[in-house]
Amino acid sequence: MTDDAPHPPPTAHHEAAPRSVRVAVLTVSDTRTPETDTSGAYLLDELRAGGHEVTGYRIVRDEAADIHLALGELMRQAVVVISSGGTGITGRDVTIPVVESLLTKPMPGFGELFRMLSYREVGGAAMLSRAVGGLAGGTLLFALPGSLNAVRTAWEGLLRDELGHLAFEVARHGQPGGG
Repeated sequence: MTDDAPHPPPTAHHEAAPRSVRVAVLTVSDTRTPETDTSGAYLLDELRAGGHEVTGYRIVRDEAADIHLALGELMRQAVVVISSGGTGITGRDVTIPVVESLLTKPMPGFGELFRMLSYREVGGAAMLSRAVGGLAGGTLLFALPGSLNAVRTAWEGLLRDELGHLAFEVARHGQPGGG
């Protein structure tokens, strides 16, 4: 991904944001293993290089019950959970309905911006992505497509520079229900 978009100056909230965030990574795939999960490895490397605390990493099959269980477990230790895979439109792609069922405060701008950035790279095929993000209780969930290019686009274009700010905003006034 080329980084030609302007970056606004940091706000006071950006300055107050934590430099290290507790983050977990979930890969949804019927075929990937820890040895072949390039998207998961990329996220883990980038998170650690950025000084974040990786609280968990899993690979699960594209089965709704497995995804739901893994997200629930990862959310208990993380402020942010980033998943990759299972976001397309095939019959096996069930990540999005599971993530959406957990969201208490959807962030439609995440998916909109992701598709805008993707359009620059892959053209109209960007419409196939159902990438989504939002708050699930007290945890931010982001569901990304499984390709390394898509994960890199989301990380470099959206999440990397906002992770601390997002965590700050979630904690700033607490969340209804104690989250």
